[in-house]
Amino acid sequence: MLEIRPTCEHCNKLLPFDSEEAMICTFECTFCQDCVESVLQDVCPNCGGGFEKRPIRPKSLLEKYPISTKVVHKPVDIKAHLKRLKE
Repeated sequence: MLEIRPTCEHCNKLLPFDSEEAMICTFECTFCQDCVESVLQDVCPNCGGGFEKRPIRPKSLLEKYPISTKVVHKPVDIKAHLKRLKE
């Protein structure tokens, strides 16, 4: 079951359960579409994998399967990330 994390790990932008901008990697690291495309170059800084659009959990399931309230805010060291991409 996906956690549906509430914010972008890099910029801390709010990404509600029904956000069309939320992107996740295979480990459910969560970033906004802007950060994935313009900062991370479609590569997760944590695992090195790619991203997919996060599915939207239907409102009717939120009570039974609540979304996460845990904020993971770990701004990416952009220089280090870009260096790893070049290696």
